Amino acid sequence: MNDTIRSYRGFDIYPLIYSHVPRRPDGSRSHSTGFDASVKICKRDSQDVQTGSKVFRVVAAAPFPDAGDARRASTLFAEQVIDGKIAGQSVSGL
Repeated sequence: MNDTIRSYRGFDIYPLIYSHVPRRPDGSRSHSTGFDASVKICKRDSQDVQTGSKVFRVVAAAPFPDAGDARRASTLFAEQVIDGKIAGQSVSGL
């Protein structure tokens, strides 16, 4: 899996995608149950040093059917948080 970093309005966005059902005791996973998503949003200073970060869970009514859908939703969610469009979620202080 590629580490995908997207920059948006001076913030770095890192999608965090994981199986909806945790790993089984035998170590196997079931991706057929879908995926959940979170996103890490980071701020850097003028010397490209990370000055702060915060992880937000993407709220969805049901698990995403595939990792691609979860990744796209994670990126869109991050942009909405940065733009101040998600009530109760903020990047202020980063």
